[in-house]
Amino acid sequence: MLDLQSQISNIEAEVSAQVTGIKSDEDLKLARAKYVGKKGVVTGLMKFLGQLDASERPEAGKKINTLKSSIIRLLDEAEGALKSQFIAKALKEKVDITLPGRQVAPPGRPHPVTQVMREIEEVFTSLGFSIYEGSEIETDYYNFEALNVPKDHPARDMQDTFYISSKEEGRNKKEEELLLRTHTSPVQIHVMKKFKPPIRMIFPGAVYRKDADITHSPMFHQVEGLMVGDNIRMSDLKGVLITFVHRIFGEGVGVRFRPSFFPFTEPSAEIDIECVICHGKKQVNGSPCRVCKQTGWMEILGCGMVDPNVFEAVGYDPKKVSGFAFGMGVERITMLKFGVSDIRLFFENDLRFLKQF
Repeated sequence: MLDLQSQISNIEAEVSAQVTGIKSDEDLKLARAKYVGKKGVVTGLMKFLGQLDASERPEAGKKINTLKSSIIRLLDEAEGALKSQFIAKALKEKVDITLPGRQVAPPGRPHPVTQVMREIEEVFTSLGFSIYEGSEIETDYYNFEALNVPKDHPARDMQDTFYISSKEEGRNKKEEELLLRTHTSPVQIHVMKKFKPPIRMIFPGAVYRKDADITHSPMFHQVEGLMVGDNIRMSDLKGVLITFVHRIFGEGVGVRFRPSFFPFTEPSAEIDIECVICHGKKQVNGSPCRVCKQTGWMEILGCGMVDPNVFEAVGYDPKKVSGFAFGMGVERITMLKFGVSDIRLFFENDLRFLKQF
C-alpha cells in the first residue's frame, strides 16, 4: 500500500508539472493518452490492485480513482486555458475599416427570353389553357404531312429544315426521315392523337430552321396554342388573342387581324399590333419609322381555324368538332416588348446586354 501511495504522489507531481507546459491541442492530446488513455499510467496502476490483499483493494481502488479524477480535471483546465488564449488572440486582431469591402457577385436572373416565355405561359394558363411539351426531334409525317403541308411546299426544302439521317431498319424511307422540328405544331398532332376533345393547350419549346440574320436565328422558341371542341368559332380565337396582346403589350395597343395563308388552318390570319416604336404614327421625331417601315403596324403571330384535313389526319370528325390554332415566336415578342433590334444579342451571353433585364 505504501508503494502505491508513493507512485500516486509521484504521478500527481509529474502531471502538475506537465500541464503547465501544454501549449497546443497536440500537447493536450498526448497528455490525455499518457495518463488516462487505455494504455496510460492510471490503467497501469489498476493492474497493481491484483498484488494486494483483498482487504486492501477497496482503499487502493478509491485512491486510484481519485487520482484519475484529479488528472482529468487538470487536463480539462488546460484545455479551457487553450481555448481562452485562442479567443483572446482572435479578438486582438485588428480590422482595417478603411479597406474596400469584398465584391459580392450580383444575383442571377432569368434570361429575357425566359422572362417573356413565362409571361406568355401565365397569360394563357389564366385563360384556362394547360401546357404540353413535345420532342424536338420529329418525323416528316408529324412535322409536315399531318399538318397538311404538301410535298412540294418550300418548307420541305433542305435550305429551311435540318434533316437527320436515321439508322433504323425495317421501315420505309418516308418513316425514317427524321428532322429537327421547324415549329411546335407537331405537338398539336401528338396531342390530338392522344386526347379526345375538348382540348385547350399551349405548346412552348425550341424550334430549328436554317435562318441566320439580325431577325432570325437557327434555333429559337415558339409558343403555339390549340383549342378544339364543339362550336369553336373565329370569334373565340379573336377574343383569346386580343386578350393576350393587351396583357403583354398594354390595353391601349391597337390590334388588327390580316388575312393570310397557312397550310394547316383555314381561314388563316396574321395579327398585327401598333408599332411599339412610333406607336402607329409612322414617324419618330419627324423621321420615318424604320422599324415598321412607315406602316404603323408590326406582325407578331399567325393563327386560324384548324383545317378539316388536319382533323381527319388525327381521326377527328371535322363535321362534329372545330377549333383554332395560333403560333408566335418568343424572341420576336421579346424584341418588340423590350425594343431589341438584333435577335443575335439573345444568344451572345454578353452580360452588358443581359444585365438590362
